[in-house]
Amino acid sequence: MRLVIARCSVDYAGRLTAHLPSAPRLILIKADGSVSIHADDRAYKPLNWMSPPCTLKEGADGEAGIWTVINKAGEKLIITMEEILHDSSHELGVDPGLIKDGVEAHLQELLADRIETLGEGYTLIRREYPTAIGPVDILCRDADGGTVAVEIKRRGEIDGVEQLTRYLELLNRDPHLAPVRGVFAAQEIKPQAKVLATDRGIGCVVLDYDALRGIEDDKLRLF
Repeated sequence: MRLVIARCSVDYAGRLTAHLPSAPRLILIKADGSVSIHADDRAYKPLNWMSPPCTLKEGADGEAGIWTVINKAGEKLIITMEEILHDSSHELGVDPGLIKDGVEAHLQELLADRIETLGEGYTLIRREYPTAIGPVDILCRDADGGTVAVEIKRRGEIDGVEQLTRYLELLNRDPHLAPVRGVFAAQEIKPQAKVLATDRGIGCVVLDYDALRGIEDDKLRLF
């Protein structure tokens, strides 16, 4: 991971345009190619970002350094560097992945066992489907035979949608699976996460943990 602290302005050109005026900011360049711009006042959420796959080109234009990030859709994130205050790179190695809490892990188990909760005709391919960037919670097929990747959270927020987006970009490169659509499933989905998911063509499903447990209890009951 590369961390750059710089006074810079940022322009985004794609489906819409956006401009960040000059200010000191943190720029994160990760090993997966993603680039995100952060301020010091909003927890994890970046001011702007470009998800992988994308390319970063560092160039110069007079005295101002121009960084241009381009994704596969041709959208651009243009960072005009005025002053670089810090620039360092760190090797983090292979991450062991997120260890889910008991409720989240149980939700995955319950939903996989009752995959028809997502819709009539759904069939399970497997849980924890492996990818190069981590396992997909559930991979299944819908009634039409289409591949569906399901990301499960106890509380659905923007970072979960971003995580599922990365999985979908990778899975859709596999001709044996593509096209793959996504479903974001959680006990509670924040409005901002739902808006982002809808914008990216990802379906949202609110899971009732107690109801799923009830289904499980009914399944195990003999009389």
